[in-house]
Amino acid sequence: MATEAPPPQSGTDTSPAQPAQPTTNQFAEVQQSAEFGELRRAHRSFAFPLTIGFIAWYLLYVLLSNYAGDFMGIKLFGNINVALVFGLAQFLTTFLIAWFYSRHATRTLDPKAAVIKSRMEADL
Repeated sequence: MATEAPPPQSGTDTSPAQPAQPTTNQFAEVQQSAEFGELRRAHRSFAFPLTIGFIAWYLLYVLLSNYAGDFMGIKLFGNINVALVFGLAQFLTTFLIAWFYSRHATRTLDPKAAVIKSRMEADL
């Protein structure tokens, strides 16, 4: 026969305490702060140019594939042609951008975000 454990008494709850949640007004205040504006600018000044550059690089690949078949068909060595090298370079640039962003976030964005987060949690 299984016996039920008695319910925990007040003050003896062993479950982790849930942190208080900021209010909508607190989020709006932080969003209007200069600190948050600086964080947003740091993110956008990195992400937007890389995004535009990658899209341009991808469109160049697509356009060359469609309209410059002779150029893309040039064999570089063996059965490896320009189109294959450009296609593989797409993967390489994707991984490089992800790595660059990760480095940027770790060095620049995360410390700024941590300051904002700790200030919000301290105000609760």
